[in-house]
Amino acid sequence: MSTNPPVATPSLWRRYLRIPLIWKLAVALVAGVVAGLVISAVGAQSWAVPVLDLLGQLFLNLLQMLIFPLIITTLIAGVTSISPQRLGRIGLKVFAFYLLTSAFAVSIGLGLALALSPGAGLSMPGEPQEAAQVPPVTETLLGIVPANPFEALVEGNVLAIMFLAIVFGLALTYMINSSDEHIQNLGLFLRRGVDGGVELVFRIIKGVLEYAPVGVFALLALVLAETGAEALIPLLKLTGVVYGAIIAMIVVYTVIMLVFRVRIAQFFAAAKDPMVTAFVTRSSNGTLPVTTTAAEKLGVHKGVYGFSLPLGATVNMDGTAIYVGAATVFVANIAGVSLSPGQFFTVVLIGVLASIGTAGVPGAGLLMLTMVTASVGLPMGPVALVAGIDALLDMARTMCNVTGDLVITRVVAATEKGMLHDPGKEPDHKEGAYPPERSL
Repeated sequence: MSTNPPVATPSLWRRYLRIPLIWKLAVALVAGVVAGLVISAVGAQSWAVPVLDLLGQLFLNLLQMLIFPLIITTLIAGVTSISPQRLGRIGLKVFAFYLLTSAFAVSIGLGLALALSPGAGLSMPGEPQEAAQVPPVTETLLGIVPANPFEALVEGNVLAIMFLAIVFGLALTYMINSSDEHIQNLGLFLRRGVDGGVELVFRIIKGVLEYAPVGVFALLALVLAETGAEALIPLLKLTGVVYGAIIAMIVVYTVIMLVFRVRIAQFFAAAKDPMVTAFVTRSSNGTLPVTTTAAEKLGVHKGVYGFSLPLGATVNMDGTAIYVGAATVFVANIAGVSLSPGQFFTVVLIGVLASIGTAGVPGAGLLMLTMVTASVGLPMGPVALVAGIDALLDMARTMCNVTGDLVITRVVAATEKGMLHDPGKEPDHKEGAYPPERSL
């Protein structure tokens, strides 16, 4: 007779947790569409709408709850991950290119969305249709430096909290790299606390994302129950805008490479593997080994790609910036709000700055969109509609993110003497050492 103990059967909850989030969101999307259309057809809004509204509003509240803990912990951790010694000539070039392309990307997303107006004519049941008053650009700039940090937290001043996190991150970086051993130890201790805070926030995010399918189902069903099938066309239009803007951004990358005399066919022959991997995995960090191999195939020295690619996986989010710009216009159109120049400036600024802290976070694009929506005073309800198709958009924007990392890596290598060699050949100088002369 066998004495082996019986194998424990996983509980229903554990089985649910093992299902990939992308499949759960896909099921929620389809179920929400079907449920909403059925409720609309049979006229069951009287009892279904309050239940759906409760479940959906809970999801929106959970997203808003995460904004400031996420900004504070991840921005400080992101800034302190780069030592002052590494922010030299190559580091400044890489960082400047990343910020420039991110600003360009969010502008493309905004521009194409303004031209095609996804979400126009659709309204969100139960949401106010007016945005909060946004101050002029000059007042927005002055408000970035808060006189009272606690007041900035209470008022939800996203830019001010970002500024504070960056300042604290820079100060902590210099503590960690101080020649005074006591100061250095204090800095390392504080950095461990920040890392613990990041891990804590990530655990909470993971839990919230497990509830996301319920929230997506409820809010999609809520909208379709009230509006019928007319909500599907704006979502398809938003998808077309994001994919179209990403194609336009890849054209921009091509122009940049032509300016720096990069052979386009050679580049895309090496880049196709990380591009496909990023599209399938939806993870810049997970694609990093494949991206590194592509950089080696392009003849880039490790002194460049060893810094630029990990940094890019953390701070460079051109595809996500496009998505945030387009989705913000989508949200504004549903709210019936015309964005002011000050609001456009805020969207671009947050789209660039938020990339420093949120690139490695699961659901980063959705969280960035939540930050931008809150900062310009738009209603949160339409964000959940975007969440329903977020996985589809995430594949394209991650591919764009990784492509941008590799483009900047190759371009910066071309501007530094000795940092680029013929593919398939070893560099002449010792690995990790810079040549005695550098190009201007």
